[in-house]
Amino acid sequence: MSEPATTARPTAPDGFIADCRARLGFDLLARTWTAVVIFGLREGPRRPGELREAIGGISAKVLNDTLRRLEDDGLVERHRYAEAPPRVEYGLTPLGETLLGPVEALGAWSVEYGDAVVEAQERAERQRERRRERGR
Repeated sequence: MSEPATTARPTAPDGFIADCRARLGFDLLARTWTAVVIFGLREGPRRPGELREAIGGISAKVLNDTLRRLEDDGLVERHRYAEAPPRVEYGLTPLGETLLGPVEALGAWSVEYGDAVVEAQERAERQRERRRERGR
């Protein structure tokens, strides 16, 4: 008699090991600009300047580094057009498009619960300030 098929889970009993696939996903989204750049490319390819303007608050160097890292990860592809002057656009790969759901879910969570997180952070900072003042 054959055993029922089970879905193997790539985690160790004691948690997220270094090569766990779930950890890989968490590490990808934990990078500072990854989710923002992916979300910025959701409507299609964009030139770096256009993407930077849409994102706001990101330097050209940091955007370039982020795009290259996402390209190395297989999430973004670079298209270079043989024009004068040269034109470059970045767009999501099919793999990169699969991250839109999780990124949008995280964004929705942030909209719903962001105020509560900011309030908790501010409360914690006030407590630290009071402790510092008592320690003087």
